[in-house]
Amino acid sequence: MNKKIIIWSLTTALAGFLFGFDTVVISGAEKKLQLIWESTDMFHGLVIIGMALWGTVIGAIFGGIPTNKIGRKNTLIWIGILYTISAIGSSLANDPWTFALFRFIGGLGVGASTIAAPAYISEIAPAKDRGKLVGLYQFNIVFGILIAFFSNYLLNNIGENAWRWMLGIEAIPAIIYTLMILSVPKSPRWLLTKSKEDEARKALKIINPKLNSNALVEEIKQEMKDTIPNENIFLKKYRFPLILALLIAFFNQLSGINALLYYAPRILEEAGLGESTAMLSSIGVGVTNMIFTLLGIFLIDKLGRKQLMYIGSFGYIISLSLVSAAFFFNWQGTYMPIFLFIFIAAHAIGQGTVIWVFISEIFPNHLRGSGQAFGSSVHWVLAAVIPSLVPVLFSTIGASVVFLFFAVMMAIQLIFVIFMMPETKGVTLEELSKKLIKNKN
Repeated sequence: MNKKIIIWSLTTALAGFLFGFDTVVISGAEKKLQLIWESTDMFHGLVIIGMALWGTVIGAIFGGIPTNKIGRKNTLIWIGILYTISAIGSSLANDPWTFALFRFIGGLGVGASTIAAPAYISEIAPAKDRGKLVGLYQFNIVFGILIAFFSNYLLNNIGENAWRWMLGIEAIPAIIYTLMILSVPKSPRWLLTKSKEDEARKALKIINPKLNSNALVEEIKQEMKDTIPNENIFLKKYRFPLILALLIAFFNQLSGINALLYYAPRILEEAGLGESTAMLSSIGVGVTNMIFTLLGIFLIDKLGRKQLMYIGSFGYIISLSLVSAAFFFNWQGTYMPIFLFIFIAAHAIGQGTVIWVFISEIFPNHLRGSGQAFGSSVHWVLAAVIPSLVPVLFSTIGASVVFLFFAVMMAIQLIFVIFMMPETKGVTLEELSKKLIKNKN
C-alpha cells in the first residue's frame, strides 16, 4: 500500500480522535457541573449534556452540504476550527447556557466529521484496503475516548476548576489537527463529480503514481453516466442503500453504546463502586474499546463487514443481558465492570468498526456526502435522544429495564445482519454502486 495514502488516511482520521475526546470528556465533568449549577436531572440531560449532542445532529444533517459543495478537505479544515472554538469556550464558561452553546459548536464538528472523514478516506483508498483505512477513523474515535477517560482521571483531583482543564485541553490536539489537514490532497472522486477532470487526474497521480488513472477516471465517469442533474438519495433507485444506512445507524445507537460511554462513571457507581474506582474502571472501558477496535480493523478486510457484525451482535446480546441481570439481582462490585467490558468489546469489533466503513461504501460517488449525512443524522438523532433520557430513565424505570431493552434490540439487529446486510469487502466503490442500485429503478 502507498505510504502516502496511509499518512493521509491517518491525518484525516484524527478528526475521529477529536470526535471521541469531545464526546466522552464530559463524563468526567458532568456530575460536578450538575452540582455547581444545581440543575435538575431533566435540565442536566437535555441542556448541559444534550446540547452538544443536538449540535452533532445539526452537523450530521447539514454536513453533507459543505462536504459536497466545498469538498471533503475544506470541510475537514472547518471541523478543526469548530473543535478549537468549542474547547476554549466551554472551558471558560461561567453559566450553563454559555457552556451549552460552546458544547453545541463542538457538536457541529463531531457531526460533520462523521460525513467528511470517512467519505474522504474511502475515496482515496484501494478497494482491498478500504475497510482498514476507513477503520482508522473509528480507531481514532476510541483512542480519543481512552485519552479523555485517562485525562479526566488525572485531572479529577486538581481542584474546583478541574472540569475546566478537562474540557479546555482539547484545544491542543484540535489546533494540531487543523494544521495537519492542510497537507492532504483533494479527493479525486469529488473533483470528478464537479467536472474538474484535469485536477482529478493530478490528484490521482499524487495519491498513487503507479495507478492507471485513465482507467479509473473512465470507470468513475461511467458510474455517473446514468445519473440525472441534482438527483438525491431519496429517489426510488437508491432505496436499498438508503434503508441499509438507516438500519445500521439505528441499531448502532439502540445498543446503548453512547448512553454507556457518557455515563460510564455514573453507571459503575450505581453498581456499587466508589467514585475513584468507577473513574478508574472507565479507563478500562476505553482500553477494551481500543484493543478490540484494533482487532476489528485487522479483520475487516479479511473476514468482511458482515462477519464482524455477526460476532458483535452475539456479544451485545450476551453482555447486555448480563448487565441487566446485574442491576436486577444486585450483583454489586466485581461483576459489573466485566460485563461492561464484554459489551464494549462486542461493540468495538462489530458496529464500532463497521458502521462508518459500511455507510461510506454503499452510496455512489456523487451522492456519498448526502448518503453519509443521512446515515450519520439517524445515528446522531438517536445518540442525542437516548443519553439525554438516561438520568430520567434510570431514576424511574431502573437501569435493569433499560439494558434489557437494549439487549432485545440487538437480537433484532442480528436478524437484519442475517437476512439483509450485503458484504462489501474488496469491491470497488463503482462496482458496489452498480450492485446496490441494480434493478431498483
